[in-house]
Amino acid sequence: MTLNRPERLNAITTEWIEDMHSALDVLASDSTVRVVVVTGAGRGFCAGYDLKHSEAVLKDGDLGQVWEGMLSQERLSAIVKRVHKLPQPVIAAVNGPAAGAGFALVLAADLRIAAASANFHVANARIGLAAGDCGISWLFPRLVGLARCYELMLTGRPFDASEAERIGLVSRVVPDEMLLDTTMELATAIAANSAFGVRMTKQVVASALEIASLDVAIDMENRTQVLCALTGDVDEAMHAFREKRPPRFRQP
Repeated sequence: MTLNRPERLNAITTEWIEDMHSALDVLASDSTVRVVVVTGAGRGFCAGYDLKHSEAVLKDGDLGQVWEGMLSQERLSAIVKRVHKLPQPVIAAVNGPAAGAGFALVLAADLRIAAASANFHVANARIGLAAGDCGISWLFPRLVGLARCYELMLTGRPFDASEAERIGLVSRVVPDEMLLDTTMELATAIAANSAFGVRMTKQVVASALEIASLDVAIDMENRTQVLCALTGDVDEAMHAFREKRPPRFRQP
């Protein structure tokens, strides 16, 4: 899935939001889609909300600035929730700037690969807004820890791909020209595994983050493991191992 407003660094507009919701409708309901890769056209991933467009939305609305702003904010932030909850693994291939809600979209992905040119920015505090936006306050500290999260959100300073890798935000940094090839290799490796097993792995890890005790997490894992064992994929994996061939898992 390519964000495609390169002339504005793929900045977000109302039309962008509705297009994204339409794409997510398709992806969420298509079990043949095994992995989702999100990247940006041109020289940037996503520069966040287009501030010029934001002014026009608030001025043109019939409900007043508070209502119009809240409706627009809720529609935008719903995208982050939907990406985070997609049944398929989501990989963000980050090229160039990822700022504001674009940064939130990066956080919502399950895996993040950065081009050397990638840079990240949570600048809301610098423009009179809260840096907690579109799920950033929930997602960011879970990925990099509270102290680093506070520093980057309270100062609003940009940080580059090298720092993003050092603090654990991205799993690797690659030359710009290798970004999509590297990301697709990772996606292909995931797609080679059991479709049901991959889906359950994403579910169980996401759920475990919300569980307060090890006992409850293990109870959930036990049930998930039995479900996976009954799909037939484990038998196929054992046959493939004995026959020294790649497994042919059941496809959705």
